[in-house]
Amino acid sequence: MLTLVKNRDKDDDDRQLVLDLDGFEGPIDVLLALARDQKVDLTKISILALADQYLAFIAERRRLRLEVAADYLVMAAWLAYLKSRLLLPEPPEEDSGPSGAELAEALSHRLRLLEAMQRAGAALMARPQLGRDVFARGMPDGLTVIARPVYQLPLFELLKAYAEQHRRRHVSVLTILPSSLHSLDEAMHRLRQFIGHVPEWRDLMGFLPDELRGGVFGRSALASTFAASLELARSQQIELRQDRPFGPIYLRSAPGRRGQEAG
Repeated sequence: MLTLVKNRDKDDDDRQLVLDLDGFEGPIDVLLALARDQKVDLTKISILALADQYLAFIAERRRLRLEVAADYLVMAAWLAYLKSRLLLPEPPEEDSGPSGAELAEALSHRLRLLEAMQRAGAALMARPQLGRDVFARGMPDGLTVIARPVYQLPLFELLKAYAEQHRRRHVSVLTILPSSLHSLDEAMHRLRQFIGHVPEWRDLMGFLPDELRGGVFGRSALASTFAASLELARSQQIELRQDRPFGPIYLRSAPGRRGQEAG
């Protein structure tokens, strides 16, 4: 904040331009401004010269009878203490706190942080701002909305549609021929033809014709013939024998049926 203050120590009416304390954000901001006046890097500033500048700054403001805040005076007192610590030799084996060099380095670090924040703030405020550098357009243009339906379906429905489309392009009919198997009635009729004519034990496989001894049809003929032999043995028309487990099965006519013609 720039303020015109009349110099009351002189008789003339000259006015001089002075900088009021309200123009700074705090005593550390004043220190940064004074440090910049040294025209050197903040890492190489002289803390002693900075303390003298600040004390002279406070003395000048008090001489001009401007209101000085308490935190500015506290900073002045702390800088005077820091100057004394830097000028006087360190007492031996002092454990009361950090040394003068450490306090000076901490102050220099705070000044560097403040300068970095101010640079970042200035760079941020220098960016184009809405209403100052860029402006919003007026009424928006009328846009034609074209509605496009979005289909959502599970994976099963998608695969089903693909399969249906594929079927239409590649039409083919799968025909499964009915299986021709040897039925139980046919096996019963064939065995009854041998009742009374088989006095000796004969292998059950011998009652199957040669054309029925291979493939699926042969296996069905063997199963139906075995089932028919069990049925005839139950009715005591033939006898069955098996010497060992999983061995061949033998059959012959029942004693009362031997020598008789098949019915």
